[in-house]
Amino acid sequence: MENFTDFNLSNQILKSIEEKDFESPTEIQKKAIPPIMEGKDVIAGSATGSGKTLAFAAGLVENVDPSRNKIQGLVLAPTRELAKQVSRMVDEFSKHHEYDIATIHGGVPYEPQYRALKKAKVVVATPGRLLDLIGKGRIDLSNVNTFVLDEADRMLDMGFIEDVEEIMRETPEDKQTILTSATIRSEVMKLADRYMQEPVKTFAEKKVDPNKLEQVYYDIPGHLKLSLLVHLLREEETDLSMVFCNTRRTVEFVEKNLKNQGIAAQAIHGGFSQNQRDRAMEKFDRGNIDVLVCTDVAARGLDIDNISHIYNYDIPNDSKQYMHRIGRTARAGEEGKAINILAKDQHEDFRKVLRDNNVSVDKAETPYVNKINLK
Repeated sequence: MENFTDFNLSNQILKSIEEKDFESPTEIQKKAIPPIMEGKDVIAGSATGSGKTLAFAAGLVENVDPSRNKIQGLVLAPTRELAKQVSRMVDEFSKHHEYDIATIHGGVPYEPQYRALKKAKVVVATPGRLLDLIGKGRIDLSNVNTFVLDEADRMLDMGFIEDVEEIMRETPEDKQTILTSATIRSEVMKLADRYMQEPVKTFAEKKVDPNKLEQVYYDIPGHLKLSLLVHLLREEETDLSMVFCNTRRTVEFVEKNLKNQGIAAQAIHGGFSQNQRDRAMEKFDRGNIDVLVCTDVAARGLDIDNISHIYNYDIPNDSKQYMHRIGRTARAGEEGKAINILAKDQHEDFRKVLRDNNVSVDKAETPYVNKINLK
């Protein structure tokens, strides 16, 4: 299936897709939309940015009966920012169906959410606030026909498994369940075994188009790594950049020194509270930040457009994370660049990345850089 018209989608959702200028389905959409539209339970394994939101939104949106004043669709997301992202996208795909979507998460007053729930046919929520509403008797999930557990592996990493199961027990047993996850681990499969009925398993490999994504590496002494990063951030023609580090300490070190050099950088790592994450992403969304410095865990679930450059300040310890990182650029036919900064102690990790992912990365000539004063 090479076109969205090949799927059993309504004219309303096809019109929404056309208005988004999506030309052809992604790999995960080709694999997941057909069984979703057949009403089957589906496990969709693919990275952030691969198009899985449209895949589950297609079934979610089409399954709603606008004449019934009941909540019929539920999406559970691990974080506030992801819930808001998903809600915006589902709202865009359902715009011609003319029904309301409620976004439920903590950090905001209850009353506006109570009002939104009175008219909502679809709810996108984080576990904590949703459980609060269930406990207060302010939400009825007994008519849900489509349940989506988005970013299931991250949900488990954040310790939400008991909350997720409690929420699932509030929904009908005969509903359609769709589970998305960047990685399909044994814990994810155990959850699927308990709550899904003969799920169709779909997986999309992260493939790199060498015509769109340039990959290079620099070999440089460890004490000049940050100096080279500053040089490249100033010299490369960039839109938005992401700098990946392996530890929280390195993230904070890099952010502080980039700011000291006058570069608009923002850190985000697993030690951030939800409010800190929200404030960081608001700065990024407003265009106040040019560079996001992050760990792999913190970047999970963030779907950010217009990333032109990915910098691996550290080579990932898990070689498969490399593909998740570089897959954030060169999207939707745009060009991108992935730059790896290698000190002597990371050559073995880099060789493993090349071997395990079967990718070719060119060595770049290291420019002369002025050594910056580190803070």
